[in-house]
Amino acid sequence: MRPLNTTITAIPPSGIRRFFDIAAEMDDVISLGVGEPDFVTPWRIREAGIYALEHGYTTYTGNAGLPRLRDLICADLASRYDAHYDPATECLVTTGVSEGLDLALRVLLDPGEEVIVPEPCYVAYQPCVRFAGGTPVEVATRAADGFAIDVAAVEAAVTPRTKAILIGSPANPTGAVQPPEVLRALVALAERHDLYLVSDEIYDRLTYDGVHTCLGAVPGARERTVVLGGFSKAQAMTGWRVGWLAAPAPIAELCLRVHQYTMLCAPHVSQAAAIEALAGAEREVAEMVADYDRRRRVFVKGLREVGLDCPEPAGAFYAFPSIRASGLDAETFAERLLREESVAVVPGTVFGPSGEGHVRCSYATALPQLETAVERIGNFLRRL
Repeated sequence: MRPLNTTITAIPPSGIRRFFDIAAEMDDVISLGVGEPDFVTPWRIREAGIYALEHGYTTYTGNAGLPRLRDLICADLASRYDAHYDPATECLVTTGVSEGLDLALRVLLDPGEEVIVPEPCYVAYQPCVRFAGGTPVEVATRAADGFAIDVAAVEAAVTPRTKAILIGSPANPTGAVQPPEVLRALVALAERHDLYLVSDEIYDRLTYDGVHTCLGAVPGARERTVVLGGFSKAQAMTGWRVGWLAAPAPIAELCLRVHQYTMLCAPHVSQAAAIEALAGAEREVAEMVADYDRRRRVFVKGLREVGLDCPEPAGAFYAFPSIRASGLDAETFAERLLREESVAVVPGTVFGPSGEGHVRCSYATALPQLETAVERIGNFLRRL
């Protein structure tokens, strides 16, 4: 048989999955690995989906998404972050943020062009760049700096083939929130070198210390920035598969063109539910965010008490403790912790070379489970 696509065959399977394949065969595992809220989608959002089903909203929508939903997305960006987009020409409803990322990279890149990706970062960033024909160029961030992006290191990585910079803030896996001065410096760098910016802001509402900065609202950024967001995290709507992108009209128009031929539209029922999420579920979202904040403080305090160096994450729902004191590398630590104490975490190396010496722990699980997990981690560390 003739060989299959060489770009795709060269991409390894997700490094996260191996540990959960092991965990699936074990009993009494506490999983701190999956980046998914443990909350059920709030009732009023589910009820909007049920209403949509009962009233036959099972058809395609317009390719760009329901006008009411796009209006609400843009109004929310304007009121919350002073980021202004035209819902008719600069906003596209996508099938999750994952599709939005894929669309943005396909539209921005020609084959062989480079995208600078600060890491540790979400596991899909580099593969999606490659799927779009580009080349990811990793730039390390450091725990000692709170995983803030080193703008000088980014600039040193720019070549004539560099086309864009891809960032996530708040970040998966570190929980880092990029300081406003770093974002401003990145925009200035992009202006100097005529680069695009792709900003994954799916965790925007999960910002605990200070206020989230939307990159599209930073002076000078708007005309070269694609902002990605959605409903999976703060609204606990992972399975509904609905997100959005906001970008200047020339970029948004081409993203829509690819979307028309590949996805057509996000699910009608999910869009109806997302309308309710924005229009009527603010109280429920605020309650979930407050609960994550409580878990964050309890969990990080517990990790420190059992001997792990763990900065308090400023956003998302992940802790990224250093496990160097254990004397184990990240892969060995995660595998032994799973097999010996039935606690599933993700080795930091899954998210890039700078993740060595760390593991990712999601605190999007019930507080009693988190407390038991900390106790088991302490037992594991004491035996080493």
